[in-house]
Amino acid sequence: MQYSETMSAEKETIQMNAGLRKPRILLAASGSVAAIKFGNLCHSFSEWAEVRAVATRSSLHFIDRASLPKEVIFYTDDDEWSSWNKIGDSVLHIELRRWADIMVIAPLSANTLGKIAGGLCDNLLTCVVRAWDYSRPLFIAPAMNTFMWKNPFTERHLMSIDELGISLIPPVTKKLACGDYGNGAMAEPSLIYQTVRLFYESRNQSGDGRVG
Repeated sequence: MQYSETMSAEKETIQMNAGLRKPRILLAASGSVAAIKFGNLCHSFSEWAEVRAVATRSSLHFIDRASLPKEVIFYTDDDEWSSWNKIGDSVLHIELRRWADIMVIAPLSANTLGKIAGGLCDNLLTCVVRAWDYSRPLFIAPAMNTFMWKNPFTERHLMSIDELGISLIPPVTKKLACGDYGNGAMAEPSLIYQTVRLFYESRNQSGDGRVG
């Protein structure tokens, strides 16, 4: 079977199974203080969907692993390397890309935003994004200092990823962890969850059978 036929068959299988199982949501966190809310985010989604989670090394400074739902499989950069030993073994970032119907990066730091916009893939999270099938939804919820959010590079990076079809859940204005007041705080986990679920259910109800 040719590669294109294999991909077509894979998409048809996803479409047929979409209504028979829970959505598969890949949640990802990068290095922002807002990652302290990652446990809440995982709990919100796990009540509705099957969830797997990916965290960058810097995000681990803020994530309390004990706060994550027990049923959520949690991956770090170390798992990318420990799961592969020889040719023929599965590659974790490819397996996660195949598994997920939707990916949500929350929080998305300025650093990881820049990496994605530039096509860099030096950790598990960015490797998944680089391998992502953009016929499936990918949402980002940025979190950064107000001046970082207003930086001209941020605007350029957002324009670049918008061309890929990545959906933005905008940050909000409040007092930030650094003490500044302004726009840049990650949207609340409940809003992120509601946004993604509404999108998913609206797409299904519209007659578009695709999960992503």
